[in-house]
Amino acid sequence: ITAHYTENFNTLMEDIQTKKPTVILSVPRFLEKVYARMLTKIHEQPSWKREVFNWAWNMEKDADVLKNQKKSIPPFLAFKQRLARRYIFSGLKKGLGGRVRWMTAAGAPLSREIAELFNAGGVFVMEGYGLTECSGPVSLNVITSYRYGSAGRPLPCNQVKLAEDGEILIRGGNIFQGYWKNPDLTREAFTEDGWFKTGDIGSFDENGFLSVIDRKKDIIITSGGKNFSPQNIERLFLKDPLFDFFVVFGDRKPYLVALAVLNAAEAARIARSKGIPFDSSEVLNGRTDFLALVDQHIAEKNQLLSRASTIKYYRLVHHPFSEERGELTPSLKIRRKAVMEHYHALIESMYPAVRSLDIFF
Repeated sequence: ITAHYTENFNTLMEDIQTKKPTVILSVPRFLEKVYARMLTKIHEQPSWKREVFNWAWNMEKDADVLKNQKKSIPPFLAFKQRLARRYIFSGLKKGLGGRVRWMTAAGAPLSREIAELFNAGGVFVMEGYGLTECSGPVSLNVITSYRYGSAGRPLPCNQVKLAEDGEILIRGGNIFQGYWKNPDLTREAFTEDGWFKTGDIGSFDENGFLSVIDRKKDIIITSGGKNFSPQNIERLFLKDPLFDFFVVFGDRKPYLVALAVLNAAEAARIARSKGIPFDSSEVLNGRTDFLALVDQHIAEKNQLLSRASTIKYYRLVHHPFSEERGELTPSLKIRRKAVMEHYHALIESMYPAVRSLDIFF
């Protein structure tokens, strides 16, 4: 094979079109951006085209259920599926260079809806889980056996189990021997009987598929004693193309709050569709009529959550989080501690409760 490395996240789509890869090794953040872009384009289509797309997507979901259950797809459903992939979903594969067969999504959990959409476009998303200390992958979904939302089954090279608190523990020949010249940190990284402590919370289903719930240190415990996985809530809001970033907070606090960064293109599309005039995204973010629409988007997602896990208040941050400021990892995951430090005053302003339309510039 020939390997190509993208220059940076902003040039990724251009690089893909130039190199036309057959395999893409990526992270969920990239898939989320492509997904949001597709939904934006779909929203701009006439209503009949949106209905056709929804029909095709629901049909794909029905076919996937049968495939996961190891059942054969009825001939007529298979015929419709081929038509949908050729005439409706083919644009996704073309947007990724036209030759890609499969791609990975590792580094963080991926929303099921996003994986389903890529699969419908003929691009199988191979979700997995791993750490540098484990020489890379620990578990992996494969084309012949996969579960959406899971990190697949553990690879033969290692053993995986869960501690009493749900932390993922790993043992095997692929595990590192220790941190360079740091015996204290090495000692903390292993249990007394030699299992590596990943720092991630996980679970197994009845078929042995591993799911990674969240980082152990990121689990939110409110002052009322309730435990929440912020990533699960954040993934729900990030399905909405209006949000580029959505970060949940609330540890040792009475309720959950969030910082959000809007997708400028989707915000502009929504504003135009509602007849709201604006010269720039900065001006748009200061208009109460537009902010009322953002409130509606928050409220719609809150309806899908239990009352205790809803976002009570939020603030809009005017610029994206970045790796340069230490707010993102190289794999584009949120560094929650850094974001909390940078926006401590803004987060604290939501305790006690204040109006959700306040904006941080």
